[in-house]
Amino acid sequence: MKEEYTKYEKARMIGSRALQLSMGAPFLIKMDQEDLEKVRFDPIEIAILEFDEGVLPITVRRPIAGAK
Repeated sequence: MKEEYTKYEKARMIGSRALQLSMGAPFLIKMDQEDLEKVRFDPIEIAILEFDEGVLPITVRRPIAGAK
């Protein structure tokens, strides 16, 4: 089952992962030199590819109404 995210959750997840990549984190998908040149070595583009593959190690916690 693929989870649906709001545009705000998606932006937060991609932004967080792009920051990790820009700080030297390893890629979570296989990319050769040609793929990297295609996305222009852009951490945001790489994070989007990882998000689309469903391999981001980031979860979203949504508060439940009425729960304490």
